[in-house]
Amino acid sequence: MKSMKLYIKLMLAAFVAMYVQLSFVSCDDDPGADSYYTSKAEYAADFLKNREKFSEFTQIVQRSHMLDLLGTWGSYTVFAPTNEAIDKYLAGKGLTSIDQLSQSDCDTITYNHIIEQEFFTTDFNDGTYPVMNMLDRPLTITCDSDTLSVPGEVQLAIYINKSSRMIQMDDSVENGVVHTMNQVIGTSNDMVADLLSKDENVSLFYSALVLTHMNDSLQRFIDESYSVGSDSIDWTNDRLCIHTAVEYDNVAYMEHRYFKYTAFVETNDVYERYGVTDIEGLKKLAADIYDPKYPEDADITDPTDRRNSLNRFVSYHLLPFQGTYYNLTEVDGPNSTLAQNFNRRYWDIADWYETMMPYSTMKFSFPNGSEAGLYINRRGVQSRKDARGRKYRGAKVLSASEVDVDQTAVNGLYYYIDDIISYGKQPDGVDIQDYVFSERMRIDCSTLSPDFMTSGARGHYTKSTIENGKYGRGGQGAIAANNVNTCLGFKAGSAANWTYTDATHVHVRNRVLHFSSYGGDEVTVKGRFDVTIKLPPVPEGDWEVRMFTCVGFSSRGIVQYYIDNVPQGIPFDMRPGGNTPKVGWKSDESLGDEEQIAAFDKEFRNRQWMKGPKAYWSSTETGGVVGTDFRRMSGTLRKIIGVFHSDGRTDHYLRLQQKMESENNEMNFDMIELCPSTVYANPDIPEDRW
Repeated sequence: MKSMKLYIKLMLAAFVAMYVQLSFVSCDDDPGADSYYTSKAEYAADFLKNREKFSEFTQIVQRSHMLDLLGTWGSYTVFAPTNEAIDKYLAGKGLTSIDQLSQSDCDTITYNHIIEQEFFTTDFNDGTYPVMNMLDRPLTITCDSDTLSVPGEVQLAIYINKSSRMIQMDDSVENGVVHTMNQVIGTSNDMVADLLSKDENVSLFYSALVLTHMNDSLQRFIDESYSVGSDSIDWTNDRLCIHTAVEYDNVAYMEHRYFKYTAFVETNDVYERYGVTDIEGLKKLAADIYDPKYPEDADITDPTDRRNSLNRFVSYHLLPFQGTYYNLTEVDGPNSTLAQNFNRRYWDIADWYETMMPYSTMKFSFPNGSEAGLYINRRGVQSRKDARGRKYRGAKVLSASEVDVDQTAVNGLYYYIDDIISYGKQPDGVDIQDYVFSERMRIDCSTLSPDFMTSGARGHYTKSTIENGKYGRGGQGAIAANNVNTCLGFKAGSAANWTYTDATHVHVRNRVLHFSSYGGDEVTVKGRFDVTIKLPPVPEGDWEVRMFTCVGFSSRGIVQYYIDNVPQGIPFDMRPGGNTPKVGWKSDESLGDEEQIAAFDKEFRNRQWMKGPKAYWSSTETGGVVGTDFRRMSGTLRKIIGVFHSDGRTDHYLRLQQKMESENNEMNFDMIELCPSTVYANPDIPEDRW
């Protein structure tokens, strides 16, 4: 049975084709001459039909009623298997003709080979595509060297899901790109735990996963109770163009709500480096790590108890959402334009997430320079110590091209890591909570719900032509067909860690390079909202909560903050700009010397304000750096909300309540900082401005 989403797209395709034939288009609704199906341009459908080597795949797509859609305007990546590839697939099923394929077979093959977004190999050449295919499965792209095809030459070999090779790539068509495949892309019905069970390289970790019963916690896939009701689920409804400050966001709701997971796993070889070769050795390693940190639980021997050391060890390796290699930080691709907005000489791009171990957080860093790559629980800047004199390598996450197995499951994926990770005392003696997490945690609000991550709302691709649709644009109007800012909205009850009233509208904005948002995106909360958000866990101590925001727009709201339901000061009116007397921002240049700048910063803090971070600046729409960091911009400020004490074993909550009697005012919930007193109140080492 076709999904409603597919039905809408097919109807839209027929609608566009009809209007082209009639040659009658409203000027206001005209998306441009290049957007229409004509005999002069080769669309994806034409590309397939005009080449005999794709004749069998074309018939399969036709039987799935998708060929017409690929012949209209849009944005698609088509992985097109040749006739030889189809024949090989048929032989493997004991068939001799595509006529013997069932309708279900045709639908599966078709949907598995199409992504509804244009991706050239230069966009992503390693890792999982940020957009799932039409079968709602993630596809992994990897690179390898080919020394066999042409003797004496080394060629680049690019694979999808480790087995299907691109034999011709990046054929541009009017509505996307076509890659020629030598094999039909396979589909797997394995859940994450099932996939781990088949990998001999991680057999020891899998044994612990089963012993702790954490494998049972990785079995969910789809929320059968979820429904979007009568609301639109695509980006064609003008009613869901949501006004935000000076522009509109084109908003849609998820068609399905999925539960997915990500596991970061040491291989058996890593354990062997520490003398661990069996489950008893792993139990001892876990006890050595966690018993010193949780001595009150040292006698709990039941591995299914969440307080048991082995259970803590295993569950810390698991995230309750799907996190791809290039979505766990703002380094959003191998040639990330967004990353250029960061001063990476002084700030390693990093994000923090709650894990499936109770009251624990995992840090991901993506430094550049000689130690470039994705790391877990790393501290430092590039290859040196940070401003507080600390450096810890952490564990490196191996990219898809660095492993020999397909690590993508139906409900998530897993990665190899090259060293032990934990939230306790590491084998080398370093206490991760005390050494790595005793720093300012700068948390992008688009990461604060597992549903934001799993759905792809964070870093959501747009209909824009800039950067192949990766980033949005400013100045978008209220007509959905003309608006490239395609954002995902979330109904009350569909965003884990968030609770809010039905009068609250929530959507995650796509990234816009030149807007004054940290990381280019934000969560827009609109209406007479009342939202409570579970904060990521932090170690024991006093922690200051701050919110970074862009002020100075009349459409902003007046917000009352609560920490653990205790009101924090008077309501914050987000409408005045930083230069107004109510805020009193002053530039460093106007203050003069360093002594005066430091004195103003202290006085500004006393009034519960901080300037924006110096580590980030916005850029032009096409990625050119404008050179104005957020510390120098009067409208990009950090509001100090309040302080809470953490015992390291209790959840804490931030509540945001609109105090204006208006349906149209919003809050741009952009980034929060959780800062320990050892940083913000340290008399010896002041907090850095980055």
